[in-house]
Amino acid sequence: MKLFDLHEDIGYWHSRGFDFVSGQGPTSLEKLSSLGDVAVVAMIFPATGRGRYDLTLNVLLSQLKYFLSLEREGKVKIVRSAGDLDRPGVKLIIGLEGTDALSDAYDLLWLFNAGLRVIAPTWNYNTKFAASCTSKKDYGLTDQGEELVRLANELGVVIDVSHSSRQTTLDVASISKRPVIATHSNAMALKQHYRNLDDEEIEGIVRTGGVIGVTSIPGTLPSDDVKGIASVANYIGERFGWDHVALGTDFLGLDRYPQGFSDLANVSDLASLLGVHADGVLWGNALRVFRSALPH
Repeated sequence: MKLFDLHEDIGYWHSRGFDFVSGQGPTSLEKLSSLGDVAVVAMIFPATGRGRYDLTLNVLLSQLKYFLSLEREGKVKIVRSAGDLDRPGVKLIIGLEGTDALSDAYDLLWLFNAGLRVIAPTWNYNTKFAASCTSKKDYGLTDQGEELVRLANELGVVIDVSHSSRQTTLDVASISKRPVIATHSNAMALKQHYRNLDDEEIEGIVRTGGVIGVTSIPGTLPSDDVKGIASVANYIGERFGWDHVALGTDFLGLDRYPQGFSDLANVSDLASLLGVHADGVLWGNALRVFRSALPH
């Protein structure tokens, strides 16, 4: 089986002391390896504490070092260029969820050199770069945020608008010269939720040639089961084009999962529901975007 998962919270899982390599979570390196050809956007979520998280540079660095150590041990391949997507086995694309720990846009230079290839301007908190999906005053991208997008385009870092505010998403889609993605978001038309994308946001992403990773966050789904995930995929595919639908499980980042979708093995059940569109959603569409956007 081929799988391209746009969002797994591997860094956060490791920071919490859980075993990613052979553990019993929804996903693991062993489970991914058993599938065959796999690419995963492995997220750094640099959070500590409870309630209102602290998103710190120290935790960011710790999670980044973990990914690099997995590569050094020969367990994964870190994707740095489009050609690396053709390597066999488990391939990790390092992403950063939120810019809270960054001092300015030019931190992206050293992050890029360290292997980062996906960046989300926000998690659930407003930053100096952009307004988040929970913002009470949606100011969109700031000047620094626009510089972050420009620099990401220049380097070959993909912008992820999941967790961004509506105006931030529209601003990113308007100014980006490369495909924009939402690694783990669903459709507002099917379920009113602050994390979901409305039709105009989806259209903006589609115009850039990007993809939306439908996700398993229970509260964002029209029904709390694997059929709910398929329903979101069908809505986006039929209304905006199946070339723009992908999967972002959010495995390792949630306290609970929809019925019938709590383990990597359940991806095959989703594939059955997607029918003839399964190969594109679970592999080909995300692969196309990253082949285009990453350095060559």
